[in-house]
Amino acid sequence: MAVLELNKGNFDDIIQQNDIVVLDFWAPWCGPCKQFAPTYEAVSEKISEVVFAKINTEDEQELGAQFQIRSIPTLMIFREQITIFSQPGAMSGADLEAVIKKAQKLDMDKVREEVAKEQKNT
Repeated sequence: MAVLELNKGNFDDIIQQNDIVVLDFWAPWCGPCKQFAPTYEAVSEKISEVVFAKINTEDEQELGAQFQIRSIPTLMIFREQITIFSQPGAMSGADLEAVIKKAQKLDMDKVREEVAKEQKNT
């Protein structure tokens, strides 16, 4: 599956309409982002049941601010519209695949319980 380019206009639809979305926050001037791009593309070709998307933080500063992106690349995984993973820095293809496999196996009922507890406490 091709990697999607997300922006403020299509972000909500993509997150809401897909079970798992992997996001790569990047910028055109970022050397590590450019180095990581082929790895991200390769993993996206291997795992077809997950949506892979990129957000250019230069063009989409509002989304970058919304998710408090301080370092790029930053990878995030949404599952059922909940952020379940966020990590700055590039990863190897094997590490990215392993994180996605863990995301696919998560018990989302437990995750929702934890989110509800956290929201009560704040």
